[in-house]
Amino acid sequence: MLSELDKKLDYVNACRESRLKAAEDVLDNSSLFNELVLISFSPSNKNHHRACWILEFISYEALSWFQPHLDFFCSNLKILKDESAIRPIAKVMQLLVKSHYRKDENSILLSEKNLQDCIEASFDWLINDVKVATKAYSIRTLYILGNHFDWIHPELQVILNKDYAHHSAAYKAVAKEVLKKIE
Repeated sequence: MLSELDKKLDYVNACRESRLKAAEDVLDNSSLFNELVLISFSPSNKNHHRACWILEFISYEALSWFQPHLDFFCSNLKILKDESAIRPIAKVMQLLVKSHYRKDENSILLSEKNLQDCIEASFDWLINDVKVATKAYSIRTLYILGNHFDWIHPELQVILNKDYAHHSAAYKAVAKEVLKKIE
């Protein structure tokens, strides 16, 4: 039996307005957020990539909603295989990590295990065959994490220098920006 949220997700398409409308529905009814997170990390659900799209939009408006879900969110990053799901989740992860290190009253608090899961997923997405947007989010996330884990910047530097010539202009732009900051 499909839930109301699942039925709504059936009608979400890649168009920005469609994703934004669905995100507004969840923002207006926060009780749907838990189910949205569960669907996002349920690859067997035909709408899981759509749920990920909505999570990304919600992260811009209500990042704090992720706090009680961080253990689940971070530990399940590795189960995502669909590029349409990975890209928005990589963006959400970047925002979470950035917030964690901002250290103000609205900061997200990631555990050491959460951070390790983010590092692992970011490196996996960076070295595997995923689209450039996911790689760009991963590079930026690893850069932020590398400011707090000494071993990350040297590893990231090696990968970026090795892969630089084999990627698109978009990848090269992000790689160049981050390499400049590291050096």
